[in-house]
Order: sequence, then structure tokens, then C-alpha cells
Amino acid sequence: MYVPFENLPEESRIWIYQSNRKFSDAEFSDIETALQSFLEGWAAHGTSLESSYELKYNRFIIIAVNQDVQPATGCSIDSSVEFIQSLEQKYNVDLLDKMNVTFKLGEHIAHKPLIDFKKMVKDKAVTENTIVFNNLVNNIEEYNESWEVPAIDSWHSRFF
Repeated sequence: MYVPFENLPEESRIWIYQSNRKFSDAEFSDIETALQSFLEGWAAHGTSLESSYELKYNRFIIIAVNQDVQPATGCSIDSSVEFIQSLEQKYNVDLLDKMNVTFKLGEHIAHKPLIDFKKMVKDKAVTENTIVFNNLVNNIEEYNESWEVPAIDSWHSRFF
């Protein structure tokens, strides 16, 4: 059961998928339609999941579920991953590779393989103050407070 993102409690579990390229506005509009349709029917053991999404920077898909109403289960999580995989195929993008880093360079959103990001740190092309997207956050509260943070305040700090 889809609900507006802002109506979910801060403890709601989230999953963040980052694209290896920027989506066009038309692609993001199509993804939004597909997400709403998927979430309307998303269920765990036959019980609808109170869920929502956010789309950010034409690059990120954030899916959230209110675990207090009905927790997501293995099968329901698998179905959401299958949905994300269908988007990967349809748009020829990578949304599931966690070995990539997305960060801000001024107003630009950059996306690099982890090995390239490490080289950029070594070359001082990025610093401890570079804003990174910490996709390891687990709930809406962490997402609101710790998703876009200086690299030194995230798991990326180990590279400095």
C-alpha cells in the first residue's frame, strides 16, 4: 500500500539504489509510475506493506517500508530486488553495485567505482569535506540526518 513518503515514521526501513548514470526526466517519470504501481501491490505473506519512495537527483531510488505495520520479509525484499533488476534491464543501468561511490563535486553529482574514488582521495581531488551519499543508512531518520554528509562522517572516512 503506497503512502506519501513524508507520512512514514522515521523508524521506517529504507533501501537506497544509486544509478551509475543520471536518468533523463522522462525516464524518471516512467520509473515513478512503475514504483507507485509496484508499491501498491507490494506485500509480505499476503499483507500489504505500507511503503513509499523518493527519487533524488535523477540518480537515486529510495524505497521505504513502515516495519511497525508489517515488516518486509525475505520474499517481499526479493520481489523488490527483482523490481529493481527489471529497471536495470529496461534502462540499461546499474542500480545494485555497492562498490561504487556517488558524491558531489560542486553542484555536479559524480559516480565512480570505489577504486577510482580511492585514487581521487590520494590525488586530493576529493577531501574529507567532500559531500558523499552514504547509502548504508537503514531508516528514514538516518537518511534525513546522515545520507548526504562530509566523507569524514561516513564509511568513506577510512580512505583519508
